Amino acid sequence: MSESNNAPRSILESIFGRTKPIIAMVHLPPLPGRPLYNRQEGVTAIIDSLRRDLDILQDSGIDGLLFCNEGDRPYSFQIEQADVAAMAAAIGELRPQLRLPYGVDMLWDPMAALSVAHAVRASFIREVFTGVYDSDMGLWQPDVAKVQDYRAKIGAENIRLFFNIEPEFARPLSPRPVGEVARSVVVSSLADAILISGMMAGAEANLDHIQDAKEALTAAKLATPVLANTGVRIETVRATLAVADGVIVGTGLKHDGYTWNPVDPDRVRRFMAEVRIAREQSEV
Repeated sequence: MSESNNAPRSILESIFGRTKPIIAMVHLPPLPGRPLYNRQEGVTAIIDSLRRDLDILQDSGIDGLLFCNEGDRPYSFQIEQADVAAMAAAIGELRPQLRLPYGVDMLWDPMAALSVAHAVRASFIREVFTGVYDSDMGLWQPDVAKVQDYRAKIGAENIRLFFNIEPEFARPLSPRPVGEVARSVVVSSLADAILISGMMAGAEANLDHIQDAKEALTAAKLATPVLANTGVRIETVRATLAVADGVIVGTGLKHDGYTWNPVDPDRVRRFMAEVRIAREQSEV
């Protein structure tokens, strides 16, 4: 979109400077206090790991970054103070090197994610804010009003909320059509963007569900973007971008396609080559 055009920019354009952005995951190794945390190597090793991945991603043509405590298995609904502090410290240490817009995700605690994002001046957070789910972590019932109130209280209204409405590792107790859910959370819960996920990290999102969400929002005259949140691979990114308003990708950029491995420069290069083809085709 031309900067001389008076038409309002979309939320994605306002954050990432383009439509259909590619947002790459920056996975943190386990943080202090979690079972898999490496006490011998400490927080310094976490920062070094992040820096290696950042060096690859920021030179690749990726449009944005999403920091996530992916290594903190088993996941929790309430993040301890030590983890919040360590995540903020790690991102803060790297802030002078960050050249791309970035967000924060803390699995699965929206209040913790918002706190870290506000402290490190992130542009958005990704979380599950609404619904009731049967999950690997037990009964999952987030409180979106509490998060929205907290955002207003700390003056973080500039931080956009990306709503994961089909979360990994869970299924809703009372399923509703995905289009109905998307429209509802935008109108009643003030979602800034909608995310559709697969059944777990690295699992492909259902493109029909992305299409259903987009059609429902369009019918309601709502311009909220819908992104694919998991499972986008080199082989599928063209088809995904033909439907979704953008993608969040992690596993597909890792060595051997394994979620907890480091970022693979060759996979990133091949992935972005497919993205460029998809963008060229959309302009024809």
